[in-house]
Amino acid sequence: MIYSTLFIRIMCSTRETILDRFCIKQLQNWKNTQNRKPLVLLGARQVGKTHLLEMFGKKHFSDFITVNFEENRDIHSLFENNLDPENIISSLSAYFSITIDPKQTLIIFDEVQECPRALTSLKYFCEKGQQYFVTAAGSLLGLKVSKQNGFPVGKVTLLKLLPMSFFEFLQAMQKTPLLEYLQSTDSITPLPAAIHEQALELFRLYTFIGGMPEAIKVYRDTGDLQAVRVIQAEIVKAYEFDFAKHAQANQIAKLTEIWYSIPQQLAKENKKFVFSAIKPSARAREYEAAIQWLVDAGIVYRCHDISTPKLPLPAYSDKNAFKLYLLDTGLLCAMSNLDSSAVLNTSHLFSEFKGALIENIVAQQLMNSRQEHLYYWTSGNQAEVDFITTVKNNLIPIETKAGTSSKKKSLLVYINKYQPKHAVRTSPMNLKCDGNITNYPLYLLEKFPLTDPA
Repeated sequence: MIYSTLFIRIMCSTRETILDRFCIKQLQNWKNTQNRKPLVLLGARQVGKTHLLEMFGKKHFSDFITVNFEENRDIHSLFENNLDPENIISSLSAYFSITIDPKQTLIIFDEVQECPRALTSLKYFCEKGQQYFVTAAGSLLGLKVSKQNGFPVGKVTLLKLLPMSFFEFLQAMQKTPLLEYLQSTDSITPLPAAIHEQALELFRLYTFIGGMPEAIKVYRDTGDLQAVRVIQAEIVKAYEFDFAKHAQANQIAKLTEIWYSIPQQLAKENKKFVFSAIKPSARAREYEAAIQWLVDAGIVYRCHDISTPKLPLPAYSDKNAFKLYLLDTGLLCAMSNLDSSAVLNTSHLFSEFKGALIENIVAQQLMNSRQEHLYYWTSGNQAEVDFITTVKNNLIPIETKAGTSSKKKSLLVYINKYQPKHAVRTSPMNLKCDGNITNYPLYLLEKFPLTDPA
């Protein structure tokens, strides 16, 4: 048992460089909740689930224990028979040669999808072991749990983790004064030009690096964009390996085809997903299950077309017309082989691939703001608004612009037709009002909406 004990202690010392995440506050709230349920952290591979829980354990508990069901298959046997919480705690304490204090020890079940019995045990921790602080994390868990009868529905608290937002990127890059300035912005007033340019420059960098914690950490520590690209390429490949590991055999080839077609699809003028772009013989019915697999896995976002902007949006969406965005624009840059020199050329980055990067980064930010689904609006061949979002039962159109042109033809078509109370353009331009259209600089979309849309 010496190895297991050392493993836990070493984990405590090697996570010094974990990047802070804003959702640590949600974990603190969970800790302080009475009648607390076990917490399950959902998210795609490499978004930092395990690191976040270990940082939480280090900062807010006397000790923590990480039980990795993928690396250590021997531990599975501890869950084969009796799932009573006291029995499991006793077995874990004996195996790792530590004392688990119900008031001071955070328990982390990592890669829990690899041990269905451990996942089922969370139900009993909810019913009989609420005195223990039990958390679980696993890559592709959101996809796996839907297929497992043992998932403790209603017996756990679910928390979703996405790639790091731009504000989290600023925190990681130790740009605290700028972060606090942007976070304190509360009115539609142009920012000082110097601050605007600094924020925009950092946002360009964020667009290239993306929100994957390891990529951000490598850049923060080395300043080397080529080293970032190596990390991005490894993550892209890891997702492909996950296809073979987790998907049904008859879906693996389709998943790979869709995955590597997304940059090409987004590079089109009309970014609607076209199956024939995968291969001439491709048909929607053959690929729908594979697309849903990628969506459920959290590594792509599907944005549905709506021709009639009414609530509820799902009722008016066209299931056969949609765009696919990657969960992280940094990975899109890697898959598109975008050279790091594009970051230095401030006039080109956002317009690369016919604006694909800017649409993807806006989709990423909208999902980071806890949007559950993405929608866009079209009116035949006349106009297209990139995103339609809902705030307090108000539908708000959002048009993305790669440059500083004030042209907004599609947005005006929408406004003239539906008379929305608010409309948004997001671009490299400064914060300002243009009639009933508010321009949000790309770096400030995380603060949307700055005014009450009611």
